[in-house]
Amino acid sequence: MKNLVVVFVILFVSAGCKSGDKKAAVASKSSDAPAFNSVDNPKANTEGANSVDTSNFTTIQWIDKINQNLPKIKEGEVIEVTYRFKNIGSKPLIVQNVSASCGCTVPEKPEQPILPGMEGLIKAKFDSHGKTGSNTKTLTVLANTNSDKVLTFSVEVEK
Repeated sequence: MKNLVVVFVILFVSAGCKSGDKKAAVASKSSDAPAFNSVDNPKANTEGANSVDTSNFTTIQWIDKINQNLPKIKEGEVIEVTYRFKNIGSKPLIVQNVSASCGCTVPEKPEQPILPGMEGLIKAKFDSHGKTGSNTKTLTVLANTNSDKVLTFSVEVEK
């Protein structure tokens, strides 16, 4: 009788695991996420449901330096950094997301597509409250290009 209970428990647990795997597989196949590239090598993921649609990729030319050194500021000041870019590709450039490396930096991205030949801006505000010393912050840009782009700025905050 004891062996029958053990066998029943094993069958029940394994059936539960298998149905959970199917749900996870279905969830990953039915993703509503846009087909923007979020990896450095789009060719590494070209099969199955997670394929990257490269037909809408375009190219960004950064007008401003992507690694900026800002002047020294006093603690408590809020400064803004701007990165200008141009769409030099043949498709509209869609900036899907810009994320900052910490909560003290708030990024702002273009809400409308940037048409071929047009320029756009990515801005970020840095709040220096409690941030004395040397600070280097990053912004990660996700767009319909062949790779994500990391923008950085450095600023010295004096007491």
